[in-house]
Amino acid sequence: MPVPPARIRRGVPEADRRAAAELYWQAFGAKLGPVMGPRERALAFIERVMDSDHVLSAWDGSGRLLGVIGFRSSHGAFVGGTTEDLDAVYGPFGGLWRKLALSVLGTDLPGGVLAVDGLVVVDDARGTGIGAALIEALSREARDRGYRSLQLEVVDGNDRARALYERLGFLHAGWSRSFLAALFFGIRGSTSMQRPL
Repeated sequence: MPVPPARIRRGVPEADRRAAAELYWQAFGAKLGPVMGPRERALAFIERVMDSDHVLSAWDGSGRLLGVIGFRSSHGAFVGGTTEDLDAVYGPFGGLWRKLALSVLGTDLPGGVLAVDGLVVVDDARGTGIGAALIEALSREARDRGYRSLQLEVVDGNDRARALYERLGFLHAGWSRSFLAALFFGIRGSTSMQRPL
């Protein structure tokens, strides 16, 4: 069944934060699960910390959430959080080791670069152009905020995502491998891609 054109908006309304957290977890839970699980705690953390100033969302005509694209800047991230947030959800010990594990995923951004911090589309809307529409909307948002390029990381083996980004003008900017990322998240390597704006 075809999905009607999406309406893109900034942020996620308060009433839809749980749905956005579940969508994010659906896409990234397999990778983040060993560190952020169990599922209910992970959802509580994501819902608690998501920053509506660092996300665009796609909706159908009936108000159903179709997808989100989070982003990270020097001013914050869609799913960031502090030590206090981790402690509140996981307790002091659980928060401490998770903070150490999550630190292997963060990278410093060069000046003028906005980083994609998660793009996810509901299963039945994949392949309908929602992901591309969210990338285009984020490109406009980034230009409006004064950024010169978008950056993202594609983990090895995610060929479908890599093909989408290449079609949308992202260029290979490097490859990285991290023993700790492999240990905590099962990520053997990732390709950095940038799209000039």
